[in-house]
Amino acid sequence: MKINEKYGKLANNKIVEKTADALKKKGVNVFITENSQEAKEKVKELLPENAEIMNMTSTTLQQSGIEKEIMESGRYQSVKRKLEAMAKNGNEKEKRALGAIPEWTIGSIHALTQDGQFVIASATGSQLPAYAFGAKNVVWVISTKKIVKDLGGALKRIYEYSLPLEDARARKAYGIGSAVNKILIMNKEFQPKRITAILVKEDLGF
Repeated sequence: MKINEKYGKLANNKIVEKTADALKKKGVNVFITENSQEAKEKVKELLPENAEIMNMTSTTLQQSGIEKEIMESGRYQSVKRKLEAMAKNGNEKEKRALGAIPEWTIGSIHALTQDGQFVIASATGSQLPAYAFGAKNVVWVISTKKIVKDLGGALKRIYEYSLPLEDARARKAYGIGSAVNKILIMNKEFQPKRITAILVKEDLGF
């Protein structure tokens, strides 16, 4: 698949501030960070020690070291570690529930419009229940390259940039390609302050 590189460019400061303002008006907590290290430190400030946390599969979290912090620091109750331990013998219903209704979930998104719409694509949909409603708290770490003008641009970004990169990653990791089978569009969060968006001025993720 051909990659449209225009969706890999960081937004300028004016657009970042405009997007942050739009999110704040929708009741989203917003932090703007200069790089992945600052983003990681902000995540550590936000997440309570010993909190139950489900970190979704995310290149952004891997590149920033946030995934390792959650799963290996010992400061948190890692839901993903629990799921790994249950992989062979765990009850399927219980495993689905653990991933869908954690106290905290953290990950990233594929596109963010300038007027504050979050857009997430998925092959399986496994991360979507927690994002949409199940998790009590949601934290998204978002490279400012994911900011687009509008919903049309968000969908184009997913198909022309995110999908080719994720497809290549999935083939290397799992031996099978990816697909845009399900899309979640969040226009506004019903529960104010449930969502925190950490905007990062660094090229991270897809």
